[in-house]
Amino acid sequence: MRILCIGDIVGRPGRMAIEKLVPALRKELALDCVIANAENAAGGSGITARIAKHMFDCGCDVLTLGDHAWDQKELEDYLKDSQFLLRPLNFSPHAPGRGLCVKDLPSGKKVAVMVFIGRVFMKQHVDCPFRAFSDEIDRVKGETPVVVVDFHAEATSEKISFGYLADGKVSVIFGTHTHVPTADEKILPHGTAYITDVGMTGPHDSVIGQKKENILRKYVTGLPVKFEVAEEDVWLNGIVAEVDENTGKALKIERIRRFYGAKETGD
Repeated sequence: MRILCIGDIVGRPGRMAIEKLVPALRKELALDCVIANAENAAGGSGITARIAKHMFDCGCDVLTLGDHAWDQKELEDYLKDSQFLLRPLNFSPHAPGRGLCVKDLPSGKKVAVMVFIGRVFMKQHVDCPFRAFSDEIDRVKGETPVVVVDFHAEATSEKISFGYLADGKVSVIFGTHTHVPTADEKILPHGTAYITDVGMTGPHDSVIGQKKENILRKYVTGLPVKFEVAEEDVWLNGIVAEVDENTGKALKIERIRRFYGAKETGD
């Protein structure tokens, strides 16, 4: 089974990259499943129901969220019934939506997807992701051996620690949130494909997706500024993992980076 995991989609530029590149990548790489973090897809902050539906139409099978899950208030109603748009599992159980799903693939196989948010340097009040994972993984494994985790966190130490906790229990762990890709993709000792952060899908002539002039002003002056999604040098970042669909063990992990275009304006 070949699974593409895509890093944080930022604004209209990121969405246009998904629209153009994902259908072609599904064919080129013979993909069975596409999972994308979309928590910055609406103007760089959150996601709307309309945008989520469009991302599914463009070829994404599962979309994951993180600390910006609630930035677009309209999303709460959509999350109540959405099966494949996931908010972090370790949010309050009273929050709308779900943190895991099992996706039936055209091949007849199933892939489970889980998303967790970290606690180190993060502002949200959430349950321990390590405990939340341990509480759920046996039940999930009862449905399919192929399990993919999006670990949405700031600290590399927390992500790496989670990787070792989950090694051998899941097929793939891909980190999101920092928007900067790391070069540590590997197969962990017990068969889990791991990367600390897959990076960002959006404008790279920027400061993590935002217009660099505004961010520089904020740092230099200390004054508040309006964040605006940048437009130039748009790339898709992600990893492709090859997984034994019978054992759930990862066989290969490879970073991918694909150019979309020089400029894409809008929200």
